[in-house]
Amino acid sequence: MLDPFCGTATTALSAAYHGHTAATTDINPFLVWLGKAKTDHYSTSVINRTRDACKQALRLVEKDKKRQPEAPPIHNIERWWPAPALEFLSRLQKAIEHAAEEQSQEATLLKVAFCRTLIACSNAAFNHQSMSFKDVPQGQLDIAVDYAALFSGDVAFVLQGACENPEGDAQIFLHDARALATLDIGPFDLVVTSPPYANRMSYIRELRPYMYWLRFLGSGRAAGELDWLAIGGTWGVATSRLAEWMPGESAYSSGELEQTLAKIANPSNANGPLLSTYVRKYCVDMGAHFQELRPILAPGAKLHYIVGNSTFYGELLSVEKIYAHMMQ
Repeated sequence: MLDPFCGTATTALSAAYHGHTAATTDINPFLVWLGKAKTDHYSTSVINRTRDACKQALRLVEKDKKRQPEAPPIHNIERWWPAPALEFLSRLQKAIEHAAEEQSQEATLLKVAFCRTLIACSNAAFNHQSMSFKDVPQGQLDIAVDYAALFSGDVAFVLQGACENPEGDAQIFLHDARALATLDIGPFDLVVTSPPYANRMSYIRELRPYMYWLRFLGSGRAAGELDWLAIGGTWGVATSRLAEWMPGESAYSSGELEQTLAKIANPSNANGPLLSTYVRKYCVDMGAHFQELRPILAPGAKLHYIVGNSTFYGELLSVEKIYAHMMQ
């Protein structure tokens, strides 16, 4: 089974739990790290050592209160976390590095729990399509929170899942879904995936808190560069690059797509030409993906793509029809 758009590796993990052999790829190094953490096998001794490392890390947090910790360079970071949470997270991150050997399974499990904790004590809201910030009443800002207990609970939750090792195998690759034929994997009998949607939602933007804290990102520029590499990326430098992008001679197109692009680019639509280019690049990228997918499929392979349509200035982009045309 192949999932060429890994996300958090849920599909590959499910396949492994059913005893299958799975592979999944993603262009985002944080998602590859998380996918490997979720699909790895953990022994009882690793679980026990992680519990001990958790206790040691929290002792170090308590012991190191006099030293001023460093927070990641997230723009306007105080909007994300109240001061006490920010201080605890900064100390905890450093403590984890001392309590567990770098690259060890214990360190990985503690970092996964750390990711849960940093979101649980943040002002970020994920109750709709794109991340935003909660409106926190001023009176609630001074309420004391037991952050150590919160992290301990997250570690316990993560370790409970780590005890449930899948029967099958899942391999996670840092790779571009538009260059699958260069990866020595397959052939695959089944593809199950949910590719990026053409809805201008930046997956890099949504993952910034994790990627900055775990040092997969160090600047807004780096975030924009990674988003530009992703299919459907449109955040930071990706937007300015889009204005200069041109498709190659063999790039995918169709009569129906050209009609839709012309309507989106209508001069009466603010930013219409730019969004028309965005939609074209999305379709060109997905066309390249399907071309690269074919050489690694076994005879009779089945493909399942979970897609979402979008509208631009009232014009529907029928992604399922475009995908069908690409496959034909």
